[in-house]
Amino acid sequence: MTRLKELPLTTLQFYATAPYPCSYLPNKTARSQVATPSHLIHADVYNELIHAGFRRSGLYTYRPYCDSCKACIATRVLVNQFTPNRSQRRAWKKHSGLQASVLNLGYQEEHYQLYQRYQNERHAGGDMDSDDQDQYMQFLLQSRVNSRIVEFRDGPNDTHPGRLRMVSMIDILEHGISSVYTFYDASDNAASFGSYSIMWQIEQARILHLPYLYLGYYIKESEKMSYKAKYQPMEGLIEDHWQKLTSS
Repeated sequence: MTRLKELPLTTLQFYATAPYPCSYLPNKTARSQVATPSHLIHADVYNELIHAGFRRSGLYTYRPYCDSCKACIATRVLVNQFTPNRSQRRAWKKHSGLQASVLNLGYQEEHYQLYQRYQNERHAGGDMDSDDQDQYMQFLLQSRVNSRIVEFRDGPNDTHPGRLRMVSMIDILEHGISSVYTFYDASDNAASFGSYSIMWQIEQARILHLPYLYLGYYIKESEKMSYKAKYQPMEGLIEDHWQKLTSS
């Protein structure tokens, strides 16, 4: 990974966590490297950190730092070269009627209720399916960078603003958009909301003339994390360098 001495981050400190059970690979332990103090990680600093493979969860900024595993690879889509595959084109067409609204960070009960339903549908038994309001707010509504909520609704009618279908949290950075987290109506088994959200973010990055969409960590052996390589062309941070990453 990028050597920290190469970064203008002399005011930050970095520490490694104790080992903990890996969330993505069975029978594995994981560690993270954490950047502190959080109040110094503003937009300019975070631009450097994300380029070095870090991500944020609320005010917690980290990257994988495992002793004997390099399965997690930071990824970014090359926005101007992206070409959707057939299933991605279908998802774009299927959900083209959704109305997207970009909002400032702030708590909305309707968002939290959708988040809870999503966690119970998709991640039952995990650490996040019982998040209370405080945990939800710490995870998604605390940020020191340029962050936004994007809500997607069915088309409105005369009496209703449209059913809330999906919420995405994004960071708008100097060189790209970082996809923080997306949750949606998981009861609709025929929907492709997750794919549509990524496509929408790629399009927004293109409109803003930003070259990258940062998608977090790709893990080839994890079904939850391997889907990211479907958005090509993509680069991964491997051995300190951003280089082409394919799904093969």
